Amino acid sequence: MDARAIHHLGVAVEDLDEAIETYARLFGGELERRDRVEEQGVEAAAVRVGSSRVELLAATGAETPVGKFLAKRGPGMHHVAYSVADIHEALRSLAREGAQLIDEEPQPGLFGLQVAFVHPDSVHGVLAEVVSDGG
Repeated sequence: MDARAIHHLGVAVEDLDEAIETYARLFGGELERRDRVEEQGVEAAAVRVGSSRVELLAATGAETPVGKFLAKRGPGMHHVAYSVADIHEALRSLAREGAQLIDEEPQPGLFGLQVAFVHPDSVHGVLAEVVSDGG
């Protein structure tokens, strides 16, 4: 798989409004988009910091993936997302290379993206996400 770029860094937060304000105040972050995906149990804000993006993730409930993450680890680094041209081909390539896929098929993600996750055990302890705006 050839990733085009790091699309964003995902950070789990307890209070989304407070986190948006913190990134604006400390790093000059500008709110790009804010959205909610009920199927994933998450409300997120994409914050631009220069030419990069941080995705701030707040759980919509304790039993959601981000809710469980926060309960176990507290706020902090959640995942690294890689931009790919063709998410189906990326998943096939990752599987061929032995990566443990959490999602074998792309799922609808935030902001109209197609997303799929790769288990942290395959990526030295870091949850990885592949994202595509098409394909």
